[in-house]
Amino acid sequence: MSQIIDGKATAAAIKAEIAEEVKQIVASGGKQPHLAAVLVGHDGGSETYVKNKVLACEACGFKSTLLRYEDDITEEELLECVDRLNRNGDVDGFIVQLPLPKHIDEQKIIEAIDPKKDVDGFHPQNVGRMAIGLPCFISATPLGIMTLLQRYNIKTSGKKCVILGRSNIVGKPMAQLMMQKQWGDATVTVCHSRSATLKDECRQADIIIAAIGQPEFVTADMVKPGAVVIDVGTTRVPDSSRKSGYRLTGDVKFDEVAPLCSFITPVPGGVGPMTICSLMKNTLLAAKRSNQ
Repeated sequence: MSQIIDGKATAAAIKAEIAEEVKQIVASGGKQPHLAAVLVGHDGGSETYVKNKVLACEACGFKSTLLRYEDDITEEELLECVDRLNRNGDVDGFIVQLPLPKHIDEQKIIEAIDPKKDVDGFHPQNVGRMAIGLPCFISATPLGIMTLLQRYNIKTSGKKCVILGRSNIVGKPMAQLMMQKQWGDATVTVCHSRSATLKDECRQADIIIAAIGQPEFVTADMVKPGAVVIDVGTTRVPDSSRKSGYRLTGDVKFDEVAPLCSFITPVPGGVGPMTICSLMKNTLLAAKRSNQ
């Protein structure tokens, strides 16, 4: 029977560790870490994420600031906001919650963020440093997945790992980390919507990381017995029996895949909490650097 990887409990434990460290930093005269978040518009998913980030800051003993703007903000105004945060000596790290409204060039905003405050790990400088194994901020979801694998003592070195999806936020950085010697040290295959042999590749994998954005895409016939399955997907699927009117569904058909696995992450409660927890880890790192 598979073991459920509990992201919620792991994230809570890590946040408690961070809170303890922050207490010691402040007690010895250091500065309380400060994370700022910029939220544009009223996207339901983004609202929830940002609310959870503010709560996580409280749990970690961080100071947090939320800057809200309507979705008619101009690109120029948003760039000015980024510039102010870059220059604000009290803010250690900040994020601009994606997605942004269509009239704003997301890449332009990401590149305007000071790489030393880019706790989301999206700036090309951090992405490039990560690719060649230099110290940097690693984007939150891949870092959260690596942390779960480490905390559950899941062996990755020499294993065959298949990553489903090639996004800049999960698929690509995940592939980089899984192949790097100091991280996953695995043999990595990246599959996506155009991969002709996707099912065959999955069937040979010791570890499958599904970040393809299609609900219940990974089925039992794609998973070999004993594989480790990490489900990154979170799609809101309509469900009239729920108060919210929807349920969160992963990229893996959990009920039929779980009995085959050695380890599997649930949705919700798997990778999600670890993403926010990684953001906290990056913020602490940024604060320590600015304290030096």
